[in-house]
Formats: sequence, C-alpha cells, structure tokens
Amino acid sequence: MEETRFGEYVSFTFFKADLVWRRLPKEVKEDGVGEFLKVLESHHGQVVIRPYSTVGMRADADFLLWLSSKELRAIQDLIADLRKTGLGAYLDTPYAYLAMTRESVYLKEHKHSPFVTIEQGQGEYLFVYPFVKTTDWYLLPFEERQQMMNEHFKVGHEFPTIRINTTYSFGLDDQEFVLAFESDSPYDFLKLVMRLRETQARRYTLRDTPIFTCVKRPVEEILRSLG
Repeated sequence: MEETRFGEYVSFTFFKADLVWRRLPKEVKEDGVGEFLKVLESHHGQVVIRPYSTVGMRADADFLLWLSSKELRAIQDLIADLRKTGLGAYLDTPYAYLAMTRESVYLKEHKHSPFVTIEQGQGEYLFVYPFVKTTDWYLLPFEERQQMMNEHFKVGHEFPTIRINTTYSFGLDDQEFVLAFESDSPYDFLKLVMRLRETQARRYTLRDTPIFTCVKRPVEEILRSLG
C-alpha cells in the first residue's frame, strides 16, 4: 500500500469553569480573563486556536479550544501556560482528545484532495466526537473496506452543507479517530447521522460517543459567558 502523509497535531480540549468562578468579584474575573487572552495571543504563530462555546449545549463542558500545530510540544506549552492564569486556576478539563491529520487510505482515487492540514470552514456549528471501530473491521480485506467507505462517502455527498475533518489518534490516545463536522445547520447534521446509521460500515462501529455540539464564538465572548 502506498505510503500516506502525516500533517499536524490536533487537540480538542474542553474546559469547564468551577462554580466558584461565578462568585468571584468582577475585577478578579476581569483580570483572569485578561491573562487568559494574553496567553492565547502569545502562542499565535505556534498554535492555531479555534474557540467554540458549549454553554447550554452540555452540562459537563463550557467551551472548546480546537488546537493544531506542527509541534506537539507547542500545544502542551499553550495548555500549561493557560493553567497558570487567574482564570485557568478555576478551569477543569473534562475531555481532551489528541490526534493527527493524515491522508486517508480510502481517498486515494477520490476527486477531493486528502487533507493533511486543517482548513476551518465558515460553519457556525462544530460537532465533535471520538470514534472507535471494531477489531473485525481491520481484519477485513482492504477491498471490502473500500467498498463500504465508498458508500459512506456517497452519503456524505448528499449533504454539501457539511464539512468533515477526520483526525487520527492511533497510539496517541484512547480513541482511534476524532471526527469534527462543520455546518450552519444542526438539522442537516442530524439527517446525515441518521443516514449513516443505515450504511454497511455502521456494523463495525464500536464507539462514537460522547458527541459535542459546539457554537463558534469569539474567544473573549466565550470567556465572559462563563459567569
């Protein structure tokens, strides 16, 4: 099989603010938010930072930082510096998924170029979940897997309003993939997921939860929404 290319490291890091944060004096919270923003700004150029709010979407997370970098250490340094801020002291990390971009072995003859660099679209919503296939999937002949993936792609083409970003976690984290779908329409994504349930490849899905519905917002707005 032809060698595939790897691109960049990707982290989906979710944060949850402690209830104590909401009760702090306003000036203390302003200072904490200011520190947090300064750290994010200082890491631009080393890490691409895409912020999303999950306030009101889930009870166990308030916001997501979708991070990517050519250097894994750069992502680690950013998270470490955020923890040292006044706001960071009140943030937990209930979920964090590590992955990489790479060319898909199933898209070699596909009309779209396989991506190795994330190019964020304009979708207002991001739907993120970790994904694990069964052992039986990997023991199938490649030709059988390719046929099922072709069906998968055909269904995806029925929903041109949705952009998929597939990242790979083999050996890096507990899941095998992290999938991130961008769209302006949650209903379109709901319909896509329902259609994909009817494909043959679904038989080989072991786990695809938790699922996060995230709303794209300016990072300062997200931080002030914490209370």
